[in-house]
Amino acid sequence: MEPNRKQDSNRLATFVWVLALILIWELGATLVAQTKRTPENVLPHLYQIVESVFSTKLVNGSQTAFQIVLANAGITLARAGIGFMLGAAIGFLLALLMNLMKTVEKIAFPYLMIIQMIPILGMAPIVLAVTKDIDKSRVIIAAILTFYPVATNTLAGFKAVPGEKLELMHVIAASKFEIYRKLLIPSCIPYFFTGLKVSAPMAITASILVDTLQGGGGLGTMLSQSLKHAMTIYVFWQIVFLSAIVGILSYHLMSVIEKLAAPHRWARKVKLDEPAQLDEPA
Repeated sequence: MEPNRKQDSNRLATFVWVLALILIWELGATLVAQTKRTPENVLPHLYQIVESVFSTKLVNGSQTAFQIVLANAGITLARAGIGFMLGAAIGFLLALLMNLMKTVEKIAFPYLMIIQMIPILGMAPIVLAVTKDIDKSRVIIAAILTFYPVATNTLAGFKAVPGEKLELMHVIAASKFEIYRKLLIPSCIPYFFTGLKVSAPMAITASILVDTLQGGGGLGTMLSQSLKHAMTIYVFWQIVFLSAIVGILSYHLMSVIEKLAAPHRWARKVKLDEPAQLDEPA
């Protein structure tokens, strides 16, 4: 019963928070609507944003607001996806090298920290100046923001393996390849996916932010143009909500992939979470 009560409590808390945010939003939209300002609808009601999604009114002469958002979402998500996969692969390989060779860890880890401390908006012009290509720079930035969480979490997974298990592998004369294949890599999978869950929304957010600086196609470009009132403000709010939804879905997608990649670990976790069943008295 205890896990069920915990789930019900979490759902209730989520519902209360969502309801509170909706009430605050609608209150703010009402206050803005009563203020005479230009342009209007800078903070529209939620129902107006929903109506704009289904509206057939053409914004740029050939597309509706939602069609513009979807077309540019494909561009941004493609870049973020490529960068995310590259960053995940590089992060895992770097963590593996750092665990295999302590010299690599001592050399690489400080640079990882430095890269992580550089703001995205400051990193974008540097990467663009080096690559001379807008599309490549966006992919590289998404990869950079991905590989740090993946590398650090995967390395933590390698180091979290109990020493007793490593000693047992040495006792049975297992080779280093077998130790990594049968013990270290399987043990670091949860940590690896923790890094993926953190970095997936970050890669999407970074791609959108970089779009606002470098122009061309993408959600960030449309976001910037709508803020400058080159098109309806509803494009801006649709992008905001779509970005939030995609970020949340990307996190849950990593959870689903984790379940598929390591089903035995999830089955064991569910079994441990289940309350003990007491035998009924005869």
